[in-house]
Amino acid sequence: MCEEALIRRVAGLFIMASVALGVLVHPGWLAFTAFVGANLFQSSLTRFCPLERMLGAAGWFGCRRAGPPTGA
Repeated sequence: MCEEALIRRVAGLFIMASVALGVLVHPGWLAFTAFVGANLFQSSLTRFCPLERMLGAAGWFGCRRAGPPTGA
């Protein structure tokens, strides 16, 4: 699991970078912005965040692998 601030920081970086690429390089990059926004929305509802899983599996930034789900 990762700190929530880290997930927000990375998501914000992805959004800022993809908007800049959409403006400066090609509008197709704005689809990545929409993807990140949709993922943030679904993770707020389901409490499942793919980025958190990937960082945990890689052991980056002090994140650790999520254990099996607990009941309730």
